[in-house]
Amino acid sequence: MKDAKYLLAYIIPLSGWLAIEWQAAWSWLTVVVAFVFIPVLDAVLPASTANVPTEVEDSRSKRLFFDLLLFICAPICFALTYFYLDTVKTVALTTNELIGLTLSIGIVLGATGINVSHELGHRPGKLEQFFAKAGLLLVLYQHFFIEHNRGHHKNVSTDADPATARKNEMVYGFFFRSVIGQYMGAWKLEADRLRRDGKPFISWQNEMIRFTIYQALYLIAVVYLFGLNMLPFAVAIAFIGILLLEIINYVEHYGLRRNILSNGKPEPVLPKHSWNSDHEMGRIFLFELTRHSDHHYKSTRKYQVLRHIDESPQLPLGYPGSVLMALVPPLWFAVMNKRLEKAV
Repeated sequence: MKDAKYLLAYIIPLSGWLAIEWQAAWSWLTVVVAFVFIPVLDAVLPASTANVPTEVEDSRSKRLFFDLLLFICAPICFALTYFYLDTVKTVALTTNELIGLTLSIGIVLGATGINVSHELGHRPGKLEQFFAKAGLLLVLYQHFFIEHNRGHHKNVSTDADPATARKNEMVYGFFFRSVIGQYMGAWKLEADRLRRDGKPFISWQNEMIRFTIYQALYLIAVVYLFGLNMLPFAVAIAFIGILLLEIINYVEHYGLRRNILSNGKPEPVLPKHSWNSDHEMGRIFLFELTRHSDHHYKSTRKYQVLRHIDESPQLPLGYPGSVLMALVPPLWFAVMNKRLEKAV
């Protein structure tokens, strides 16, 4: 029954489906669930620092149940995207309904799509990686698979990482720097890989070229199935998903820096280089993404066995609450710069 708590994560896509089905004020349901319901519960319920006992970590990591919870997320996102586009095309929605539905489905693509793709993207199996890339397709962000795993995890908390926010950098400027930097970084990483392997840059072996073609085909499919006027809506929900991802990126490493060693290289990645949150509801709804310190310390560790580590710097709020706080830079700086001074 304790393991079944992760089923609560499906309240997010369920709220997206209900928003489309019921419309009217319900169009905003996912927004309310993600940024009112969850933050309030995180504030009321005690955070938990309990870890899975070491002796059961291995067996828990191998349980198929935890993997199945992730595998069905991409199909859910595809279904909701189809349902959303079909509804926008065929139903006379008010402006309020249209904005609410777009935000709701965009949040689903970020929380249930990108977040789960992030987890599966660290797995070595082809099936896991297939679902990781599929989940990123709908947000037109498949290059994240390359840059995050081969760039971000190597360069995190250094100036070489575009996804690491600097002290006193506002989230709005960070968004553009991170999006552009990660995209360009993915092309460079793929070019370097092909060069090492002795393969041509302009070829099907270049995964960035394949990603570009897959994403173009997805948009062509949208136009074919729903019409050209639905293309902006497909792009809009992708943008919302990306926006949510990048604000979370901002929160996860804000201001933290790895020391440069005498050899000119940064020190190894340690738990102190990522902001952690043990707030229970945020952990469940995001499949433990909020235990980010342990994830960066050992990226192969599956979500169900991620640990609280005492030396990791702690966020004052869960991730949803932190996202809201980051959108108000004076408040964010006032709260986080004090914690940053203690963390470094």
